[in-house]
Amino acid sequence: MSENKIIIDADQFASAIIAGNPKQTNEDNKVYIKRQLTLYLESVLLAKDFNSLEENQFGSAKEKQRQAILEKIIERRYQ
Repeated sequence: MSENKIIIDADQFASAIIAGNPKQTNEDNKVYIKRQLTLYLESVLLAKDFNSLEENQFGSAKEKQRQAILEKIIERRYQ
């Protein structure tokens, strides 16, 4: 089941986001750099949040599986 878990490389994700965000024709360099930095940082945080959520959901799913197996074992034991 571990092969179903998705992990995003935060740096690669953020780099791809800013690579697809070209400078506007009349945009000041300072504004563009700030916009790129903001996009980069938000992308890194978003990827880390996703990875954390994925890890927690994956752990939760495994716990539910364990619980279901235990219930079946107990159910069969007392039949």
